[in-house]
Amino acid sequence: MLDLNDSAVPTPDSLPATNDELLDAYSRAVTSAAARITPSVVNVEVHQKSGRGEAHGGGSGFFFTPDGFILTNSHVVSGASSIEVALADGTRFPATIVGDDPHTDLAVVRISAPNQVAARLGDSDDIRPGQLVVAVGNPYGFQCTVTAGVVSALGRTMRARSGRLIDNVIQTDAALNPGNSGGPLVNSRGEVIGVNTAVIAMAQGICFSIGINTAKFVASRLIRDGQITRSYIGVAGQNVPVHRRVVRFYDLPVEQAVLVMSVEKGSPAEAADLREGDLIVAYGERPISGVDDLHRLLTEEQVGVASPITFIRHTEKIVHTIIPVNANDR
Repeated sequence: MLDLNDSAVPTPDSLPATNDELLDAYSRAVTSAAARITPSVVNVEVHQKSGRGEAHGGGSGFFFTPDGFILTNSHVVSGASSIEVALADGTRFPATIVGDDPHTDLAVVRISAPNQVAARLGDSDDIRPGQLVVAVGNPYGFQCTVTAGVVSALGRTMRARSGRLIDNVIQTDAALNPGNSGGPLVNSRGEVIGVNTAVIAMAQGICFSIGINTAKFVASRLIRDGQITRSYIGVAGQNVPVHRRVVRFYDLPVEQAVLVMSVEKGSPAEAADLREGDLIVAYGERPISGVDDLHRLLTEEQVGVASPITFIRHTEKIVHTIIPVNANDR
């Protein structure tokens, strides 16, 4: 006989939420996140001079300090002859570029206007696939447009316009369009977890944001130095497979390598006797299976540091010492 006082009997408070209640909770999360981030979002208008006159473009950005520093995309402001920023209340200010890093597609611009509402920055290492995210930007000039979705995947890589890979990119299905570039991607608490940067043309719901942890590091260096320091060795290369016999003979940990297509004169690579046709298979005791592996290792910390570089010339395995230089000084 069923005991109506049995604790197993569901009470009204323990019954599953109705669809309306779930939708209300979702709506509250989106509206709350949007309300927190919108005062920090700006419209970045760019003017570029060319032989045909003046071109206009733009994107989005957001204050990350109260004294007027704005984070946006490099491709939004690169090559600008003048920049104007429109705040959420319609106020407009001229802006200057503090620093630009095309390798991560990030840039910092500044306006002379204190007491701005700085966005709260989250931790992109804490996010998980499936969690709610909200994007705010100015697609096609429609200011402070809000879209919502989920984190579709983490740890993606995306190639910047400079050719380098951007690591730890966030994939989301929150709708992004031209003009959203540089705007914030936030979590349900309104904390910025990414900088919106790209969509795949003709795809549905495949959009990308640069993780805010990457952006924090880049922004701090751009404010300090105006640029990001990376090391440089002076080779142009492409990914190629290594012959199986060579892999087996030298017990190589990789089956692909970087084929040296050219060596710049006076470069560290020339000093290390690298030549066109060599196959780079390791750098600093780390295996190299492609150009992107080499780029990841050529960090600021490698500038001036002598490291072994291993390459195959014809069928001979050769190890020489190479000393990278500052890429900005070449």
